[in-house]
Amino acid sequence: MTAPVHGTSTDAEPAAPVDVAADVVKASVEGRSLRQIAWMRLKRDKLALAGGAVVLLLVLVAVFAPLIVSLLGHPPNEFHQEEIDPLFGTPKGSWGGISSDFLFGVEPSNGRDVFSRIVYGARISLLVAFLAAVVAVVLGTVFGVIAGYFGGWVDTVISRVMDMLLAFPQLLFIISLVSVLPNDLLGLSGSGVRIAILVSVIGFFGWPYVGRIVRGQTLSLREKEYVEAARSLGAGRRYILFRELLPNLVAPITVYATLMIPTNILTEAALSFLGAGVKPPTASWGQMLSDAVGTYKDDPMFMIIPGLAIFITVLAFNLFGDGVRDALDPKGTR
Repeated sequence: MTAPVHGTSTDAEPAAPVDVAADVVKASVEGRSLRQIAWMRLKRDKLALAGGAVVLLLVLVAVFAPLIVSLLGHPPNEFHQEEIDPLFGTPKGSWGGISSDFLFGVEPSNGRDVFSRIVYGARISLLVAFLAAVVAVVLGTVFGVIAGYFGGWVDTVISRVMDMLLAFPQLLFIISLVSVLPNDLLGLSGSGVRIAILVSVIGFFGWPYVGRIVRGQTLSLREKEYVEAARSLGAGRRYILFRELLPNLVAPITVYATLMIPTNILTEAALSFLGAGVKPPTASWGQMLSDAVGTYKDDPMFMIIPGLAIFITVLAFNLFGDGVRDALDPKGTR
């Protein structure tokens, strides 16, 4: 029999490789939350990240509008007649009077700083769009969950109300409200009344879109095993609604809210263009487009700049909304 070589052992096993392998297995099976998974998917979508960056920039511009204007522009309602050609009523210089002092030029006839009015116009557009989306999401979630969970005559009544509101001409309704409501209402006056009307009506007529999605998701979720298990264990309706259903509705509600905001921006711009938006001299992108209708041949930049502001804002929100939808629901179809 051959003796074993000195310094070796046939019984001992190397410990270090086993420990390393265990660590690798442990790291590979480490769980990730749905939020982490969604963020990883979103990071891979460069267009969505670019849209999100533009959205964040627009929000910062709207919040810090007074500071930005004080550093780079002039008061939005300050006239600069010295920048206007007295013969033709158009801005002096080329490209609508764009210069180092007036970054986006000046308005024809009155000489107001276009840059300052674009910055303050972002406040109106984003404020109306966000608040109207909040109103629509809250109402749509409440009524959609109630219709989907309880079913029966409750579902029938809510569904018919949604169908009626979807067929209602909201633009004509807002124009009619603006023409009959007083200038002072509930402590608000001037543009404050108009903003409240826009938020209320756009949000009220927008909730059926959210309600339909939430209703459909609720109809599916209420038949899931975990809901049946909670019901069999004696859970009440409030517990099932707030602890089982609503947390699983956050993703579709978030996706639709991000896609609803650009639609609200376009609606507000259209209403301001038609004269049913905020009151002058409050800056609004749609109102600037309306003012540019009579001067676009002589000063096209006065129409191009607010048009580009609306286009870039809506495009950024749509790109970001599409990315959020793909991150939260990768199996969904467009």
